[in-house]
Amino acid sequence: MADERNRSRVARQGLGASWRPDRAQERFELLLELSRAFSARLDLDELLPLVLQRCKEVLGAEGCSILLLDASRTQLTFPATSSVTPGVDERLRGLSFPASHGVAGEVLRSGNAIRVSDVGRDAHFYSEVDELTGTRTTEMLCAPLRTHEGVTGVIEVLNCLEGSFDDEDLAFIDALAGSVAVAIENARLVDHIRQSEIQLQQEVTGLRREIVHRGRFSEVIGGSSAMQAVFSLMESAGDSAITVLLEGETGVGKEVIASAIHSNGPRSAAPFITINCGALPANLLESELFGFSRGAFTGATSDKQGLFEAADGGTLFLDEIGETPPDLQVKLLRALQEGEIRRIGETRPRQVDVRVISATNRDLATEVRERRFREDLYYRIRVFPILVPPLRERREDVPLLASFFLERIAVRLGKPVSSIDGSALERLVEYGWPGNVRELENELERAIALAPREGRIGLDCLSERIAEAVAPGEHASGGSVRYEGTLRTARRAFERDFVAEVLARHGGNATRAARELGISRQMLQRKIREYGLREAASDPARAPRPVGSPDPREAASVSPPVIRNR
Repeated sequence: MADERNRSRVARQGLGASWRPDRAQERFELLLELSRAFSARLDLDELLPLVLQRCKEVLGAEGCSILLLDASRTQLTFPATSSVTPGVDERLRGLSFPASHGVAGEVLRSGNAIRVSDVGRDAHFYSEVDELTGTRTTEMLCAPLRTHEGVTGVIEVLNCLEGSFDDEDLAFIDALAGSVAVAIENARLVDHIRQSEIQLQQEVTGLRREIVHRGRFSEVIGGSSAMQAVFSLMESAGDSAITVLLEGETGVGKEVIASAIHSNGPRSAAPFITINCGALPANLLESELFGFSRGAFTGATSDKQGLFEAADGGTLFLDEIGETPPDLQVKLLRALQEGEIRRIGETRPRQVDVRVISATNRDLATEVRERRFREDLYYRIRVFPILVPPLRERREDVPLLASFFLERIAVRLGKPVSSIDGSALERLVEYGWPGNVRELENELERAIALAPREGRIGLDCLSERIAEAVAPGEHASGGSVRYEGTLRTARRAFERDFVAEVLARHGGNATRAARELGISRQMLQRKIREYGLREAASDPARAPRPVGSPDPREAASVSPPVIRNR
């Protein structure tokens, strides 16, 4: 403030009799008001409009603007303006012009305030702004915004509404510009500090979450952003007894995730029981789940407890729940809703306290629409859905998984293998893994068996389909895909090949293929007809498959119920 008072006193001494005490008082009060505002506000979006509005009022001007240098320091922009003419502010905020042009450019260069009484005769005046905004500038004041880094912009005042601007006005705007420059610089520094703080908080939060994930879910391997989202959902699910539905392709590790949720929840000391609903016939599945009484059917020589009772107080994992027959779905719904089960051959219901985690590789929403899965059961098991991404969508996790499996399998087989060769690891990352994590584990078990003792896994230890795997967009020969003809022809050929490949990867399942392609199922059906891909959709074995993709007609193995006590 001392500098401002000295500057104002010098200006008054130079003006002599033309200086009026009432105007000086008004402007001194404005400087005091704005100085207080600068101290109280650090948000430029609030601060700058206030400065310009009050400055315009005190100087009786038609318009007032602040122009700032952009990051490249080659353009001047209008972050804040105030004009009495409607629409001008909106047009100005979208404009920029070279920092070397106009009166503003001269002020930036010289660092001195300038008063232009007749812009039409001024060699520095840049008329293009007037042409773009539809205004007419006749006179102006322009003062530099000085900081320790130099002049970072200017403040302009245009067209006095009564009379003309004088040197007293110029001295005032120059004094004001100093305070405005400091306020802008402080606001920028504070914003930079805030952004840095936010970034640090995000990094700390991410590190804390990673540490928690490693501690709580050490059996689930993954560091990708896709898996971080899964970990966050697992944390929320683990802290309650909410019913969870794990959705994802075969082999992505849904059972491992279900086990981790159970192990890190309030029921961790109770049993965790799993059953593959697609591995058993309907009548056997019902007896496994609900049990039976002696004499209920031929061969029932004694009472048998079902898995719901065995899991009482703990967790029951229903893998491939989409495979359950409709009549059994009714009994599952009652067990979930009422906590009641009834053994086959009994009339008395039994109360059970079981947390149910289900899993499916089917699109249950489509199954519901096509009446193959009960809608009421679907919404009952899908209270808390978690979509587990396939391995091809988190390729950055392949090295982590490979390292984990390498150590575990080597111990189990009693054959120490030091590491995986870089070229072999590159192939593992490039491969599409239609069988997901399970296929990767099996591949590494085979590779360890072939690798030299205490040696490394090389390309020669990998299956042929993986050793010859190529990155998307290349042929096995190593060259890029070649398309001939016009751009339109090449585009259609690429689209046909790409759609056929995605269909094959999903076993002809149009719903899943459409989801990966990012289009609707109806759009995909249209493309299937357009490109003659009906065989790919109806019989995936006849569609072009990525190198190394297994024949979808091969039978998948099933596993019996497993009971583990925690």
